[in-house]
Amino acid sequence: MLDFLLTSNAIMALLTLTFLEIILGIDNIVFISIAANKLPEHQRNKATKIGLILAMVQRVILLFFVSFLVGLSEPFYTISLSWLTIAISWQAIILFTGGLFLIYKSTSEIREKVETPSREENAVKSKIIKSLTQAITQILIIDFIFSIDSILTAVGMTNGLHPNNNYTLILMIIAVIISIAVMIGFANPIRKFIDRNPSMQILGLAFLILIGFMLITEAAHLSDAEFFGKIVGAIPKGYLYFAIAFSLFVEFLNFKAVKKK
Repeated sequence: MLDFLLTSNAIMALLTLTFLEIILGIDNIVFISIAANKLPEHQRNKATKIGLILAMVQRVILLFFVSFLVGLSEPFYTISLSWLTIAISWQAIILFTGGLFLIYKSTSEIREKVETPSREENAVKSKIIKSLTQAITQILIIDFIFSIDSILTAVGMTNGLHPNNNYTLILMIIAVIISIAVMIGFANPIRKFIDRNPSMQILGLAFLILIGFMLITEAAHLSDAEFFGKIVGAIPKGYLYFAIAFSLFVEFLNFKAVKKK
C-alpha cells in the first residue's frame, strides 16, 4: 500500500485530484456560505464546519458505492455487429455515463457562469432557513448534488492506477479528506480568490471536460470495443496530467502579468 502511494503516478493523481476537488468545491463553499448566513451570527461558523464535515462523510460513503460498481468488470451482455463489437459491463456503464455527465455538466456550468452567474445563488438565497438543523440539511442536499461531479472526477483520475481497487479507493478518500480540510480551514480566502480570478474555475471545468472524454474512452477500452475493425485504446493519464500542469502554468503566468498591470 505505502509503495503504491509513494509512486510518481499516485502522487501526481493525488495532487491533481485534490486541486480539482477544491476547485469543484468553490460553488459548494459559496452555497454553504449563503445558507449559513441565513442563521444568527453565532451559528454561522458552526453550520459551515458541521456542513463540510458531514459533506466529507457523505462523499466517502459515495466513493465506496461507486467504487463497488466500477469493480464489476465482468461483461453481462455482448453486442456484435458488422461495424461494432462491445462487451458491456457495469464498470463500462458507470464510466460511460459518468463521462457523458461530466461533459454535459461542465459545458452547462461554463455557459451559466458566462451568461447567468448568479441564478443558482439567488435560488438558494430565496429559501428561508429557521434553524441550524434546517441549514445543515440544506447544505447536505446541495453537497450531494456537487458530490456527483466530485466522485466521478475521482474515479476518472484514479481508474486503472492499480490492479487492486482498494488502493485507488484509499487514494480517493485521502484526496477528499485533504480537500475538505483545506476548504474548512480556508473557505473564505479560497472563495475570495476564485471570485477575483474566475478563470481558475473555468479552467477547472475545462479539465472536467477532458476527464469526461477520458472516462468515455476508458469505458470503450475496458469493453474491448471495436469500431469498424479498430480497437479503442486507453488514453495514458500522463497526457492528462501534462495538459493540466501546462494549463496551470500558463494561467499562473497570466495571473502574474495581470497583477503587474
